[in-house]
Amino acid sequence: MPRTETSQRTVLVVDDDPDVRQYAASVLDEAGYRVLTAADGESALAVVERDDSIDVLFTDVVMPGINGFELARAATAQRPALKVLFASGYATDLTPAGQLLKKPYRPLQLTHEIESLLPRPAA
Repeated sequence: MPRTETSQRTVLVVDDDPDVRQYAASVLDEAGYRVLTAADGESALAVVERDDSIDVLFTDVVMPGINGFELARAATAQRPALKVLFASGYATDLTPAGQLLKKPYRPLQLTHEIESLLPRPAA
């Protein structure tokens, strides 16, 4: 399948559940994104520090150690233009700047939310 304009976009997927992380990564890879993954907030911050091509941080909210909200604050402090999409299986009205995708989500829901965060490339 040919890649679309999304192939130039990079998404960092962060989730402590390896099955969920792999699911999201494969959905986004199939949609043409360059996908990086991290199993926790600490390793995600290391990825953000060394790779300045990340366009979107897609992170679970509830994780051991650094939670998704703390991760987003630290990552956007380093990279203010970074877009953030949170995911949670729990009801929450506490989402700081960023959108929340409720788990379980379908592939089209995930790709739609990621696309809504990114500006359209110039034609």
